[in-house]
Amino acid sequence: MARWGEVATSAPHFAAAVQAMFDARVHKTIATLRSDGSPRVSGIEASVFDGDIWFDSMRMSRKAIDLRRDPRFELHTASVDPPAWTGDARVAGRAEEVIDPDRKHAVVAAKVEDGGEELPPGPWHLFRVDIGDVVIVRLGDPADHLVIESWRPGEELHRIERR
Repeated sequence: MARWGEVATSAPHFAAAVQAMFDARVHKTIATLRSDGSPRVSGIEASVFDGDIWFDSMRMSRKAIDLRRDPRFELHTASVDPPAWTGDARVAGRAEEVIDPDRKHAVVAAKVEDGGEELPPGPWHLFRVDIGDVVIVRLGDPADHLVIESWRPGEELHRIERR
């Protein structure tokens, strides 16, 4: 598993493209695993801060319960319809819950200071992402094929084209 900073260091252009896709819209989609193993898809807000990807949720939300039981997830950018579609990005890995109240407050307060989020009004969960893989799917140039780029810890950036 890796931190976002490792992606940005080892594949800076790729990481910048992924981050631009995530920053383009506030809301993302997260897939978690229910207790019976079936997928749960939920909306979520996520951001890159201090070398990590972070997301939070209301206290005891279904997605938080899922992640506390089984930390595996997949986070996907919001998508738009063609011709405005420039691609999609996803991050898969494990969510690590931050329990220390001082650390939680420091992370969110710093994001608030940067003009990002507001402090949550009630009890909440904060998760830091351990990255297993990152993928971008986009149109090639010319736009007659797909380009799929993927990054995994300890591996070179991988690129394939599908026609």
